Order: sequence, then C-alpha cells, then structure tokens
Amino acid sequence: MTALPTSRVRPTHEDPALRAWSEGVGGPSGRHAAGHRWWSPVRVVLALGVVAVVLAMLQKAPCVAAGWGGGSLRYARMCYSDIGYLYTGRGYAEGVWPYAATDGRYPGMEYPVGIAVLVWLLAALTHRLAGADLEARSFLPVEDLWGAVGAGHGELALFVALNAIALGLAVLAAAYLLVRAQPTRPWDAALVVCSPVLVLTLLINWDAWALLTVAAALWAWARDRPWLAGVAVGVGVAVKLYPLFLLGAFLVVCLRRRELGRCARTLVAAVLSWLALNVPVALTGWDEWLVFWRFNSDRAGDLGSVWLALSTMGAEASTAVVNNVSWIFFAGVCLLVLLLGLVAPRTPRVAQLAFLVVLGFLLINKVYSPQYVLWLLPLAVLARPRVRDLAVWQAGEVFYFAMVWLHLGGWTAAATSGAPDAAYALAIVVRIAAQVYLGAVVVRDVLRPWHDPVRRDGLTDDPLHPVAPASAGGHGR
Repeated sequence: MTALPTSRVRPTHEDPALRAWSEGVGGPSGRHAAGHRWWSPVRVVLALGVVAVVLAMLQKAPCVAAGWGGGSLRYARMCYSDIGYLYTGRGYAEGVWPYAATDGRYPGMEYPVGIAVLVWLLAALTHRLAGADLEARSFLPVEDLWGAVGAGHGELALFVALNAIALGLAVLAAAYLLVRAQPTRPWDAALVVCSPVLVLTLLINWDAWALLTVAAALWAWARDRPWLAGVAVGVGVAVKLYPLFLLGAFLVVCLRRRELGRCARTLVAAVLSWLALNVPVALTGWDEWLVFWRFNSDRAGDLGSVWLALSTMGAEASTAVVNNVSWIFFAGVCLLVLLLGLVAPRTPRVAQLAFLVVLGFLLINKVYSPQYVLWLLPLAVLARPRVRDLAVWQAGEVFYFAMVWLHLGGWTAAATSGAPDAAYALAIVVRIAAQVYLGAVVVRDVLRPWHDPVRRDGLTDDPLHPVAPASAGGHGR
C-alpha cells in the first residue's frame, strides 16, 4: 500500500497555469516559505467562499430590485431563480405542508423530501419574522398571493434572503469539509469556491444542499467513517438523487482493495437514513410523496437535454423511448466505469469514479437545468485539479448558462419565426462537448496514472481513501 504524502501540495508548484499566473505577484512560493500565522488554508478557502456567496447574491440583485416580477427582465439580466416563484406557487406562502392534499389548489411537490421540508421550515421562519396572517391567505385565490406577500421589499424578499443565507452557509460548510477531507491538498477546495459556475448558479434552486451532503460523504469516507459516509449519502439522496452515485464509486474502490465490509456498512447506513427521512413524510401523504417519482418518469425531454437538441434536429422521441434509452445508456456507463476501475493499473480515486458516473447520468438525463453544474463541481475539481481543464469545462457551462436565458426570453432568431431554436441546440452541444472533454481527461488519468495531477509522483495514494493497514498488502495498487 502506498502512503499519503505528509506535506501540503503547493498549487503554484504543480499547476502550470497557476505557476504562470503567479509570476505577476512574485512567482511560485519558495521552498522555505512559511505559512501565515492566522491565514490557514481553511480560513482562506472560507473567505473566498464568502466572496463567492456575496457575488452570487449580487448576481440576483436585478431580480430582487424588480420584485421578482415576471416579464423578460429575469432572462435579460440572467437573474432568474425558482426560489421566489415557488413560495406562492407551491403553498409555502400559506404554510401548507408540502405533502398535504390541497384538492387541486396547488400542484404536487416535484422535489424530494429533503428540499421540500427544508424550504417549508424556512417558510415557517419567514412567516414568524414577517408576522404573516396565514388564515386570511387561505381564502385568497392563488393568483392573488403574489401581491399579498409584498414581492418587492416585503415577505417574499425576506423568504428569498433566508434561502440565500441557508444556501450560502451550505457552500461554506461544504468548502470546510472538502479542505478537511484532503489535508495534503487543501487548496483544491479553493477551485470549488472560486468557480464562476458557483456564482452564477448557486441561487437558482436548492442544489447546494445536496452539494453539502456530497462533501460530507467524501469527508467521512476519507476519515474512515463508513457509517457516517452512508448517512451523508442517504440524506443527500433525500435532497437530490445524484449523491446515490457515490455508492458506485465506493463499491469499485472497495472491490479493488478487498474492503467490501466497509462498502456494505456505507450502503446499510445510506438506506436506513434515507428511509428514516422519507417514511414519516410519505405517511403524511402517500400520493403526494409519489409525485416526485411520477413527475420524473412522465416528463419528456426538457431544457438542456440531449433529447431537446435532437428534437430540434427533427429526431423526436416519445417519453417511453427517452426513458428506456436513458436508463440503458446510464447502465452502460456504470458498467464501463466498473470495468475501468477493475482494469486500471492503480485503484482509481473515489472522486474520479464518482465524477464519471454523475457525468454519465447528466449526459443522457431528460433535463439539464443550469444549476445541475453544481452536481459536477466538487467532483470535477477533486478528479482533475487543474485550472486549464476546469476552465475549458466551465467555459462550456457558462456559454450554456447565457444561452438558456436568451432562449427562454425569446431573443434567439428562432423565437420570432417559430422555427426550432438551432442556437440553443448548439449551446447544448457545446456544453456536452465540454463535459465530455473533461470526462475523457479523467479517463486518461485513470488509465495512465502518471498523468493524474494527484499521482504524478507514482507514490501518492488517493487522499479521499483511508490508508489501509499493512496487512492489506498491495491491494491499493
């Protein structure tokens, strides 16, 4: 078994892009450079995270100033967010339990339990702080609630602000855990909080809460706490489905290292924690709890998906075909990742495998909302901590981010002609190409570990996997 290095990696020494950029401020850090007494890596990363969260809030400022009204401004200024609109559109403004039957007054809750309940709690806090009269609202038509909550600078603005604070705290907590998960590579977490895609997409929806659970699972796994890693995965799946795919990465690594007991404990903890969160909620409204699963099964190819791009080119597919092909493709990706992990010259790193599985899911998924980039962000950074490759990938994501709002706002040429939106389809293709590029680089790193920035010395093991006892022999190879 190879061991982890004992000294911290210096980014300006190992990353060519950062080395070149550092020349403007005196060059790479010297061999005998001492760290600052107070500005430790975790404090620097958290400070950068605070800046990113503030910038994310400022990015939504035009929509805040406009009172989150409809119209084209939310697309023209690219500040759209689901948070404000769902406050009145899903019953939160009335304090309605997300899984209560409303006799058609509100549509079913299309979000998993974790998001639905957390948002409900934030709505309850909003009601208390704003002194809302919930009983009076129950007699208003739903379309009148928007005016009743004081969209501009009233209760709705407070609700959005509380959600923004909660999401910002989730990002900071995730950054802290990512630093602690890799003591020898703490600066990799800085690439997460300094990412432009984080600033642009953080406040579109509530995906950052799932990002936190992923960071927690990786931290627990690195600390050899499989039960806690499983709990984090289970909670994550209750928030968004994709943390489930971490189990696949753990399984492949455990197969290579002959540590199936560790993986089994993680799986059991994940299942039990997911059930603990979902069963009590499902008992309050079984049919309403099923809405999320039915919604994702019944929807056709939607925004950002390869299916929408194909339909633009005339290749329309039914929902049944989309479902079947999507699952077959994803199953094939999982099988290929398993084979890759088994035939690689060294045991692949957890982040590499998890990134490839999540990427495979998103490539064929029926929808790709702009904030889904947060699913990939921490895994991409840990899988390939190189500024150049991350910049190529995120350039494709930023291009797509701009184009999706132009598409929804009707500013593309096709919007006035009624023809298929070829410009938006091109943006989907560009984004997918950027993702495939990064995925191909990670696959190369797995097959040729000497290209892996983390393992270029041929000695370093996976920082996210606990060092096995000496009796494990060469299983880590």
